[in-house]
Amino acid sequence: MSAHESSLDVVNRQDIPLTTDGGHRISLRVFPAEPSRSVVIMAGAMGVSQNCYEKFARFLCRQGYTVLTFDYFGTGASLQTHLRDCPTSVTDWGNEDCHAVIEFARRQYPGQCLQWIGHSVGGQLLGMTPNVNLLDNAITVAVGSGYWRENSPPTKRIAWILWYFLAPVSLRLVGYYPGNRLKLVGDLPPNVMRQWRRWCLHRDYAVGVEGESLRDQFASVTVPITAVSFTDDEMMSKRNTESIHSFYCNAPLTMQRIDPSDVGESQIGHLGWFRERYQESLWRGVLLPLLK
Repeated sequence: MSAHESSLDVVNRQDIPLTTDGGHRISLRVFPAEPSRSVVIMAGAMGVSQNCYEKFARFLCRQGYTVLTFDYFGTGASLQTHLRDCPTSVTDWGNEDCHAVIEFARRQYPGQCLQWIGHSVGGQLLGMTPNVNLLDNAITVAVGSGYWRENSPPTKRIAWILWYFLAPVSLRLVGYYPGNRLKLVGDLPPNVMRQWRRWCLHRDYAVGVEGESLRDQFASVTVPITAVSFTDDEMMSKRNTESIHSFYCNAPLTMQRIDPSDVGESQIGHLGWFRERYQESLWRGVLLPLLK
């Protein structure tokens, strides 16, 4: 590693409390590149803290990208109350949290290319964020609809237990979803879990439950999207991936499905790609060329 790269590893990360239009206070982190060639917003997966994406953010910073990571309201560093008292929903994450992060990025970095990398739910939220077309480019990673009957076999075998037993019972007993204790997903606010459960039980996922207004919102997205998925994703099947991206019917779409062996790896899975071991094979070899 060069001295330049080493100095960027200890870059002064900026932790910024960001307040949404609805009054939600979320934790935003900025990894500034000097000079900055472009801005990348990293939107994480359900129940995955922004801490998990920090090494990836620092890698992009070394390539000249200013990176923004954040925790959705009610998760990670954006949880200010007890989970059972947090009223947010998944659609709120798009309408408020993602909306606020895009507004912040456009305000702070006028004239720079603004890009989005969405992991799992972070890619679904493109269709739930009103100002999404302020983005110049979007990459979705391991993103699928979540409809449980179309999940990959390892998840499909246990999904019915989650949706018909663990989720409703735990919500009734403790008032939120204790995913950390159950070792399944992560701790989630009650309305997030209730909404997500309804979606995963419907063939058309979110748009099937929320109706035409959300279907129209997905259809209004015109940002070019590259969908990166993995053949060994234990949660999202190829059908899940095709299904969710079909709702972005007016966005230029490129589908890129990767077998681990294609990039010299033995496995990647749903939650593997952001780990540092994939710096050369996935970060540099696959994702970096997709950024502007």
